Amino acid sequence: MNQIVLIALRRPYTFVVMSILIVLWGTKTLLHMPTDVFPNITIPVTSVVWIYSGLLPQQVEGRITYLFERFLTSTVEGIKYIHSHSYYGSSITNIFLQDGVDVGRAEADIVGIAQNVVKALPPDISPPMVMRLAPSSIPVAMLQISSDRMTPAELYNLAYMRIRPLLVTVPGIVLPHPYGGQDMQVMVNLDQQKLLARNLTPTDVHNVLMKQYLVLPSGDIKIKSTDWIVQTNASPLQIDHFPDIPIKRDGNAFIYLRDVATVQLMGRVQQNAVLVNGKQTVIIVAMKSTEASTLDVVDGIKKMIPRAEQISPEGVKIRLLDDASTFVKDSIFDVVHEMATAGALVGLIVLLLIGSWRATVIVWTSIPLSILTAIIGLHWLEETINVMTLGGLALAVGILVDDATVMIENIDRHIEMGKPLEQAIIDAANQIVVPTLVATLCIAIVWIPLFELGGVAGYLFKPMAEAVIIAMMASFILSRTLVPTMAKYLLKSHHVEAA
Repeated sequence: MNQIVLIALRRPYTFVVMSILIVLWGTKTLLHMPTDVFPNITIPVTSVVWIYSGLLPQQVEGRITYLFERFLTSTVEGIKYIHSHSYYGSSITNIFLQDGVDVGRAEADIVGIAQNVVKALPPDISPPMVMRLAPSSIPVAMLQISSDRMTPAELYNLAYMRIRPLLVTVPGIVLPHPYGGQDMQVMVNLDQQKLLARNLTPTDVHNVLMKQYLVLPSGDIKIKSTDWIVQTNASPLQIDHFPDIPIKRDGNAFIYLRDVATVQLMGRVQQNAVLVNGKQTVIIVAMKSTEASTLDVVDGIKKMIPRAEQISPEGVKIRLLDDASTFVKDSIFDVVHEMATAGALVGLIVLLLIGSWRATVIVWTSIPLSILTAIIGLHWLEETINVMTLGGLALAVGILVDDATVMIENIDRHIEMGKPLEQAIIDAANQIVVPTLVATLCIAIVWIPLFELGGVAGYLFKPMAEAVIIAMMASFILSRTLVPTMAKYLLKSHHVEAA
């Protein structure tokens, strides 16, 4: 440790350049690090969603959820516990995995067993959606899409077909389906009296439509030098063609769809509605991925809104209904404000106790450099800028000046003993190296137990402990390198004036 002080006195420009690099690199890291309210909480949870329309919740529970759980617990390893919910036409199973389990392998086992259990479930059921859940994937913005000219069904189609694919290009964004409005589809409204008059049932109409509306490969045919693409005309291409579909032959006459029903392009039965100021509208809830920054995602959405308005029909209004970045900025600002206040008070107290502005500048310089070094270290550890990491740095502000203050005060004492400045720096550093190292280690060791925390508490408090420990280590190293270098030049003129 003493050799570092001698190197700092002999090669002062090396450590000045090191400090400049810390400032530049730390500032760049600070501007590009993901920013959020809390650290990333990556609890291993996998959700399996089964869809079987029309099935009652009791039947969903007995015929889907129960069977899937039986297969799941007999095959997949590392399960902590399971939460299942059975709804009308759907089943949601949340699988909480144990800490330390290979999530990728566990998800592969879940997908494999889900494909096998399909044979034991009700007929024609589709394979489930398997999704990884993360508490850090939270809604960060809400877009409102409204128009005075378009119907709710047209608004939903616009949001789903045009605006949503555009927003997907924002890095780190996760977009569920739009809320509100109605999904546009072809609606066939049967007339019961007309069906009875022609001896038809809804099933007959359904079977004919399923057979008629087919998309089959028709191939091509080569005639001389031209290769013609053969197009089948079994599938209607326009809404006006649907009523001409023949349903039944009665002697030499045909019964068409128009004789027993009306066909329209309209929204399906609306299952959810979004009202803003008493008016139906469509909203898109934007979520962020676990590693993404809330500020970056919201900024990307704001930049995409003008482009979304350009590709939308005239009269469509798109505005940001909710913005989580405001809360994030306010939270970060409050913590930074407290940190700056603590730094200013610490500098003032040091100035009053030491009584020299030169010594105060030296001590005060170590605070931002230690904080920037801690931010660089947190970036290497793949942490984010959040309330917990900044809170740890704010707690460490008052402690960061201890190493530099003790060093400057001891140098000043040796100068008062009549020693030359450089010799006073060397003797002062040698005298306090062990006490300051032990004091720094004692403060750092206090935070070690936080690394043993598990669950949500571990994800929250580990970054705080990392911030404090890295800042303390940086403060100690700077007190052995940069502080002697600055003391050699700033206290030199002060020593000459006093002589």
